[in-house]
Amino acid sequence: MPRWLPDVLGSPFECAELELPADAEGPVSATLVRRVRDEVIDGPGVFDVLYVHGWSDYFFQRDLAEYWVSRGARFFALDLRKYGRSLRPHQTPGYIEDLAAYDEEIDAALDVIRTQPAAPLVLMGHSTGGLTLSLWASRHPDLVDGLVLNAPWLEWQTRAVGRALLEPAIGLGAALHPHAEFPEVDLGFYSRSVRSRLGGEWEYDETWRPERGFHTNRGWLNAVLRGQATVSRGLGIRVPILVLLSTRSMLQPAWSEQMRYADTAIEVGGVARRAPDLGLDVTIRRIEGALHDATLSSAPVRAVVWEAIDRWLPAVVDGAPRPAARDRASALGIPGVG
Repeated sequence: MPRWLPDVLGSPFECAELELPADAEGPVSATLVRRVRDEVIDGPGVFDVLYVHGWSDYFFQRDLAEYWVSRGARFFALDLRKYGRSLRPHQTPGYIEDLAAYDEEIDAALDVIRTQPAAPLVLMGHSTGGLTLSLWASRHPDLVDGLVLNAPWLEWQTRAVGRALLEPAIGLGAALHPHAEFPEVDLGFYSRSVRSRLGGEWEYDETWRPERGFHTNRGWLNAVLRGQATVSRGLGIRVPILVLLSTRSMLQPAWSEQMRYADTAIEVGGVARRAPDLGLDVTIRRIEGALHDATLSSAPVRAVVWEAIDRWLPAVVDGAPRPAARDRASALGIPGVG
């Protein structure tokens, strides 16, 4: 078992390093964060939540953890390799060549979390984290009971046509020069809508979440495009899925104060059209005034986000182990369950 240490967020958060196989850049690890809870809180039932962040990001959303704990969950968050708490000086921030490689840290995290094997498991992912978890769930159908996807990056900004045109060129470039960087395109508008010193509400480590994001490169973009193409062919996920999206995007070259009430990172219309390809039970909730990360929106908008999850959650957690949870425990060979 990993060693739990005080986290940068302070009490009641702790973190533990998850060692992973080294890659071409050297040693690799991920970081599991947990919100410690000793008290018993009334809710729809005891369940586990694992949160995964998006591109150029890490877990710092205390309010999100408190929401889940108030509903009865044990809350965990994962800083993926080369992000946030897991980023090391020898590494290219956020670099990955295949989103399936994240199976290593997701599986390692679940090995730690599964101390209550019959408890339902809810995965929550933001942006690329939502794409990553969707693909993971499709490959591990018996290990998850529900998915909450917060503005998942399921489709390219120019939609399927643009992605189809990009894929061959990006794929070839990634094969020849995977670390080659693209020109910077992030103008810092999303950070301006979130960061407190820029007019937003939130404080975070700008080393781990830069104002204009990490530099993107061919290998990483190719991994994203291939993941989105897989979604477009249909994932067939059978557990309930909640997709949270803003009602509008503002992808433009000049700042507007209206960007504080819109998604400035992805094209939400294209994602909404792609979301049904995730599986058989997909609920799409469009939220007026939501940012790209809906949980970082203004307080009134966040209240709508929590209400949307509350309405969806009984489909997954009703106070009794769900069939998928029992199957998950049985698959792991855990005695006395199933």
